[in-house]
Amino acid sequence: MLTNKPSTAPGGPSHATRPQVERRSIGGLVKAYVALTKPRIIELLLTTTLPVMFLAAKGLPPLWPSIATLVFGTLSAGSANALNCYVDRDIDATMRRTRRRPLARDQVSPRGALIFGIVLGVLSTLGLGLAVNWVSAALSLGAILFYVLVYSMLLKRRTAQNIVWGGIAGCMPVLIGWSGVTGRLDWAPVVLFGVVFLWTPPHTWTLAMRYKEDYAAAKVPMLPVVATERRVILESIAYTWATVACSLLLWPVAGTTLLYPVVAAVLGAVCLWEAHRLLRRHNAGRRGLELRPMRFFHWSNAYLALLFLTVAIDSLLV
Repeated sequence: MLTNKPSTAPGGPSHATRPQVERRSIGGLVKAYVALTKPRIIELLLTTTLPVMFLAAKGLPPLWPSIATLVFGTLSAGSANALNCYVDRDIDATMRRTRRRPLARDQVSPRGALIFGIVLGVLSTLGLGLAVNWVSAALSLGAILFYVLVYSMLLKRRTAQNIVWGGIAGCMPVLIGWSGVTGRLDWAPVVLFGVVFLWTPPHTWTLAMRYKEDYAAAKVPMLPVVATERRVILESIAYTWATVACSLLLWPVAGTTLLYPVVAAVLGAVCLWEAHRLLRRHNAGRRGLELRPMRFFHWSNAYLALLFLTVAIDSLLV
């Protein structure tokens, strides 16, 4: 095990040990900066970007624009997330779910996180503009600014509708993926934008139900903090129904094969079952963790990933 303990050999500290400690320290700093970008969230965003590129191309999308869109799209999402960490560093230090983030643990300075986020934003915007097209670059920059200025700084701490409108930023990769191939927008990506927009509130609210006390302690008015459990569940059910209905619109709008509507209907039915299951457990008198809202949260992740995977597969069959 590496240690800073002085060597017993003549000449003081071991020269063999010192560079290994430095490498580990640099590696830890790099890891902390990567953590600022919230890689797991980026993974989810990429699962909505690439399938839309297949849909736009009606098959395999062109290789270079696809790679460039994904690479610079990753930097764009990383920029928004790093800047969000900078804005929310006081909240993150309070909540159990986020207190291990780099700024909350003083692994990165606030100034360093701010500069890092801005640099990623500049690189992603210029990269998309020069390597893909300026439509994608403008959408990417708009997503960063909306997430940081509108959601993080304006909505999150002021209204229970924060994630409803703040979720728009998370829908932008759909439009960026489409424009990365076509250079324009169309109704098909707008439908999928709507799917992600409607999917976001129940997905986030069920997570907030699990961490309700944390959000309350941080004074973030998420819906589960300011509303009754029944209201949160009923609104989640309503949004889930709207999500499934919107997903089925892609069939006539994009002219998919029958594979897509069949799979979308099955996935939607399971998602609706899980949403109504929350209401059944609530009506049965179960409270708190026994409601198991995280079950819906995890399933909603799978729902979105599988739905967009179906979009990609269906595009290869047209």
